[in-house]
Amino acid sequence: MASSELLEPHSTQKIVLLGASDVGKSSLVLRFVKGKFFDRRENTIGAAFLTKTITLDEFRLKFEIWDTAGQERYHSLAPMYYRDAAGSLVVYDINDKESFEKAKRWLNELYKAGSSNMVIVLVGNKHDLPEREVEEEEGRKFAEEHGLSFFETSAKTSRSEERRVGKECRSRWS
Repeated sequence: MASSELLEPHSTQKIVLLGASDVGKSSLVLRFVKGKFFDRRENTIGAAFLTKTITLDEFRLKFEIWDTAGQERYHSLAPMYYRDAAGSLVVYDINDKESFEKAKRWLNELYKAGSSNMVIVLVGNKHDLPEREVEEEEGRKFAEEHGLSFFETSAKTSRSEERRVGKECRSRWS
């Protein structure tokens, strides 16, 4: 095998992040892609595009990640980003009950769009903050009832289950 072939991913998958404004979607993506957290970030306008290739047990998986804006005025643009996506992270802030309700609305929108083959992960973010309005069990129960994967994380402290999610992605897309 030529050395250039080693650089090619075995699979390339389009992933979209959806959720209310200020839940930390951009921070999650930047933590995943660049390994960094920025205390101050401007709101995303429209969407941002990033890529990341990971290797799991010699399997290379390239993610093409669309980080969508959470502001209501950009909501109508979201379908063009989640159309043909292999996966979606629907993110909410565990310290903001309204963001959890908005996450449920995003899920309904994905279901109405007929995205039945899409891998959907419900993500509770900002685990590092002390005040909580959505208990972990509530998020987990909702995810189980709807056949979704689920985890809580903190983009700030990097608490996550990225490797587990990566292995799940590999099992579905390899």
